[in-house]
Amino acid sequence: MGRAGDFLVVGLGRFGSALAGELEDLNRDVLGVDLDPRFVQAHAEALTHVVEADATDVEAMRELGAADFQTAVVAIGSNIEASVLATSVLVDLKIPRIVAKAITSAHGRILERVGAHRVVFPEADQGRAEARRVAGRNIIDMMEVEGGYLLVETLTPANLVGKRIDEAALRSGFGVTVVAIRHQGEAPSHASAETVIQSGDILVVAGETARVERFVELR
Repeated sequence: MGRAGDFLVVGLGRFGSALAGELEDLNRDVLGVDLDPRFVQAHAEALTHVVEADATDVEAMRELGAADFQTAVVAIGSNIEASVLATSVLVDLKIPRIVAKAITSAHGRILERVGAHRVVFPEADQGRAEARRVAGRNIIDMMEVEGGYLLVETLTPANLVGKRIDEAALRSGFGVTVVAIRHQGEAPSHASAETVIQSGDILVVAGETARVERFVELR
């Protein structure tokens, strides 16, 4: 392992195991590392490569070939000391891209100072996303994109029914783009300028967060 497309995931809790599993579903090779033998055993069949090791020990990680990976994810959350130490070990091994999970803003700042290239807050992001789903009755699903963008699956507002995508002028009027559309009983398809929006359609819309949130408030 250790090719450009391989991933090292440190910490196989809920976030780490879900991320590792999704990467493998995308046909990426993953090496999962955890100090807890229960987690290693639990994911031994689901993941191709799982190792019990102390990610805060630079020599142990060197022996695993961690330095050969282009991307590593530190998915340790509750143990802040272990999270910071594991990140610093990966920095010392000169891994080009290190993504680290943080549970608080202070934790995130420390990870950045240690050398993490990107810090993520999955619990906070999930909470914000769920709040938008609860508040926005038109939202079916959504994904936040780095840089202040949202990708939202939403019910079609009534005032757009019967219009073509270009007639709806969503880009000029709302600053959002319809990426795909799903008519009732059909699979999602690409939305062209000539696509007519029908009652009951589900739209996949992308754009800056504030603009998408304004759009999904339409009834």
